[in-house]
Order: sequence, then C-alpha cells, then structure tokens
Amino acid sequence: MTPVPLIFAAVSDIAGKVRGKAFPADQLDRRLLRGLGWTPTNVQITCFDRIAETPFGALGDLLMIPDPEAAAKVSFADGHTEHFMMSDITTLDGAPWDFCMRSLLRTALERLHDVAGVHLICAFEHEFQVKSRPAPANQAYSREGFELQRNLCETLMAALKSAGLVPDSIMKEYGPGQYEAVVAPAKGLRAADQAVILRELTRSAARSLGEEATFTPIRDIASVGNGVHVHMSFVDDDDMPVTHDENGPCGMSALTDAFAAGILKYLPHIVALTAPSVISYARLTPHRWSAAYNNLGFRDREASLRVCPVTARDPASIARQFNIEYRAADAAASPYLALAAIVHAGTQGIVDGLRAPAPTEEDLSLLSAEDLHARGFVRLPETLERALDAFAADPVVTGWFPAPFAAVYRAHKTAEIAHLADMDTPARCAAYEDTY
Repeated sequence: MTPVPLIFAAVSDIAGKVRGKAFPADQLDRRLLRGLGWTPTNVQITCFDRIAETPFGALGDLLMIPDPEAAAKVSFADGHTEHFMMSDITTLDGAPWDFCMRSLLRTALERLHDVAGVHLICAFEHEFQVKSRPAPANQAYSREGFELQRNLCETLMAALKSAGLVPDSIMKEYGPGQYEAVVAPAKGLRAADQAVILRELTRSAARSLGEEATFTPIRDIASVGNGVHVHMSFVDDDDMPVTHDENGPCGMSALTDAFAAGILKYLPHIVALTAPSVISYARLTPHRWSAAYNNLGFRDREASLRVCPVTARDPASIARQFNIEYRAADAAASPYLALAAIVHAGTQGIVDGLRAPAPTEEDLSLLSAEDLHARGFVRLPETLERALDAFAADPVVTGWFPAPFAAVYRAHKTAEIAHLADMDTPARCAAYEDTY
C-alpha cells in the first residue's frame, strides 16, 4: 500500500505550540480556498494539554486557511518527509479571528506602517539544548562540542535551506548540550513564520537522528536558560534602510530611538506575552545575560534591549546591518504574539514621541530601588503572575489587542500556573522541557 502524502495545516497558538490538522496533498487547491475546520475553544489548550476556562465552550466554528508562502517541505536522510504550512484562523465568512496569532501580528505591522511608513525587518536567534544524551562537560563554545553534534547541525542547516530559509550560523553555546541557530532576517510576518519553522525543523532534525531537542526557557535553574533574541530594523516603502543615523544616540535614527523608547516603557507590561511560562522568570534574572530591567544597552548582553554592533565600514552597509535586539523573550511564546507585542510597544513610542534613555553601563542589580526609580528603571516582573498583573493593568497595552484577548489570555495562563501549583522547581522545569 502506498501512503497518501499529507500536508499539515499548522497554527501557532497562545501556548506557543504548533497545532492543526493534515489533509491529502492533492486537495491543496481546494483547501487554500475552503480551509479546514477548527474549534474556538482550542485556543485554551495549554502547553500541558489542559483546557483553560473558556468563553467559547463547545460552540462555534472556524477555518484554518493554509498559506503556501509559509510552507516547509523537507525530506530527511532516514527516508521520511515532513510537509506543513502555517495557516490563518478565520471566521466562517473569512474575517480574521481575534485569537489568530498571525492576524494579531499583521495588525501590529500594519499599525507600524500607518504610523511611521516603514516595514519591519526581523530575525529571531534561537537557543536550544540537546537532551537525549548526557552532555559532555566543559565544552562552552568549543570545537569539540560542535563536532559532537556536527551531524545534527548540518542536518538542521540543510532542512532550513530546503524549507526556503537562509541559514546564517549555528554554534555550540555556553550551556550543557546547548546550541544557537540563526537564519537571515526577513520582512514582517515572514520573520515569525521562519521562527516557527526553525523550531519545528530543529526538533524534526534531531528526531531523525535519534536525538531530542528542547527549546524550554530553562532546564535547570543552576545552569543557563534558552532565550530567543529578536533583532529588528526598518526599511521604507522603497526598501531603503531607516534604522541608523550616525549622529543619533548610539547610532539610532529618530524613528529607531522612539521605537526603542516605546519598548522600554511598556516592557514590564508585555513580558507576559514574550516570556510567558512560569519558569521564564528564573531566566530573566541579573547575571544570566538575559534581561532583568527595562534598560537599553549599547552592545550589552545584560540589557533587555540592545543596540547591536556592526561589522561593515562603508555607510551603505552599516545602514543595512544596524539593528536593535529584544532579549526578554523565549520559545514558550508564539513568535507571532511576541513580535506583535514588541511592535505595538515600539509603535506606541513613535506615536507618543518618546526618547530612549541613555544606555546603561553598570550592574543595575547593585542599585537601590530608589536609585532605579530616579533613573526611570524598574525590575521586570519576577513571576508570571506579576507579569500577568502588569499586562492586565495597562489599558494602553491591552487596547492593542481585540477586546476579549486580555481576559482569555489570562485565563489560559492561570490554568497553566494551576497545573504546576503542587510541583517543586525541578519538576516544573522537567514539565516544560517535555513540552517545548
């Protein structure tokens, strides 16, 4: 019997999980028009497969519409092929659904363009760990650490290229069994599509080799975490770069400066969307090279928002390469939702004419609360519960999203928190390691 080739129509949901359903590949043309049925309450399936309190109950119907521009079809050496397409969730009459993560990002990107006349160029850097074998000690950034997983690294790079992404680099990272994979930047929605595709193909490449990869925010609080670093720049309608100004603060143009200021102002209120797991907050602490305060850094990997270095010397290349990096994110978040929150915050900074503070050059954890307040800095929320409170408390931030979104999101995360309530920290880490 010859297997029927299937295409998986995929959505990235509130839990940062990729869910959906498959259909025979010879039905593609029909599915692009008619879609596949989906259920509203599915949005409340947590990362632990519990259904949170839902306003939808058993009622309602939706459609998943596959996007052939966001497809990945990859054949692995073990003989199996994976084929999936990122999809939009719509109502039956074709309107974007309030909880479609891709649609939420589209809205944010359209707002940015309406306000500033620019398009976002973005790349996600991902850290992950190989967990299917004991990690050898003392191999941070080492050649040996890389060689031990050369097959996986080369298989992953080939899979990404086969899926239409442009591999940039991959390396053995600092932590045990930890690697970082990077692809070239893309415009707007495509950048988030690439982030999902990279995560899924990393797991697939590892599985094809008898390995197992995890993007969990942190496996062991005595060790390192796995972050997602979001690099951003801007081009105008003529595709000309508008991020850099050699005379601006840290080389930022006025647009970039205001965008950065908006992110920093609203960062404590959006971190619930960009670092949305209970254990995310074990990573967002001082001295982990992650993010703990709403500060701007000039080439500083302890800052939540970083002005990145450039390697080019001619002005045109510098203008293309110059970017800022958001560091308070991890792979428990849907890339679409995380990026939507970041873009909305930055756009609000442009609307309000904000100016970014001077970059920090010291250890903020050594400052008193009074000194931090005097300089406009705050410690980011230290638990998911506090992050959710901060999100819900700011009507500007909740107003960026459809009216029901904030309540549904909080109910979803409350159920996730409740699932872990009786677990100690190692058990919580293990639970997330198994799902991400």
